[in-house]
Amino acid sequence: MQFFRSINHIDAMTFDLDDTLYNNDPIIRRAEQALQAHIAQYHPEAAKLTSQDWLQLKRAAIAKDRRLASDMGQLRRVVLTAALSGTSADKLDVKVNNRGELSDAVEACFNCFYDARSNFDLADDVHHVLKALSNKRPLIGITNGNVNAQKIGIEGYFETILHASTTRPMKPAREMFDEAADHLGIAPKHILHVGDNLIKDVKGAINAGYQAAWFACNRQMKLANEPVSVLPHIALDDLNELTYFL
Repeated sequence: MQFFRSINHIDAMTFDLDDTLYNNDPIIRRAEQALQAHIAQYHPEAAKLTSQDWLQLKRAAIAKDRRLASDMGQLRRVVLTAALSGTSADKLDVKVNNRGELSDAVEACFNCFYDARSNFDLADDVHHVLKALSNKRPLIGITNGNVNAQKIGIEGYFETILHASTTRPMKPAREMFDEAADHLGIAPKHILHVGDNLIKDVKGAINAGYQAAWFACNRQMKLANEPVSVLPHIALDDLNELTYFL
């Protein structure tokens, strides 16, 4: 553990999920492969789309509604709707029809991805740390992603988990940090946010008045390799070091 700033007493902690508690990249790759296999089986025309075609649809959706950049689930539904209906990027509609055969097909595709995206086991040591922390301090999850916390077995450790959405701008915006502090009824200066991203997590937390702990489980932690604009209060070598503050 390395200290960069003095630490106030910690009355609560908030956690990023992806790449902090588990390595998210291989999980997302497997989920994308499962989705493409589903599309190839049931939607042969959409299966002809290239990776560039999918990217253009995604960019077009965000260009038409910037809020979709904060809502991975809704963005995926919009893109799938366009792909399965043969709609080009220039004619894409960000409104998703919730009825009919197309809607059912979109939901089947989305559920295929979402189930695979949340189909993994959290490491035992992470469970042990979260259990130890939650027994002593209130915890809240703050994530830009949309993992199913119940399915991966972490829901019980957190008072609530805040997901970025069209109404909750993604980190580093401060809205979710403010919402977490309000939920806890604790001053931000006595909350420690733990996350892997030095912009979204560390800078976002500090801008919201929090203390910040930097921890990445998916890569070697070297400040020289990161986009640093604000230093965290502490950098952790292991999540278990958080029990030091209990």
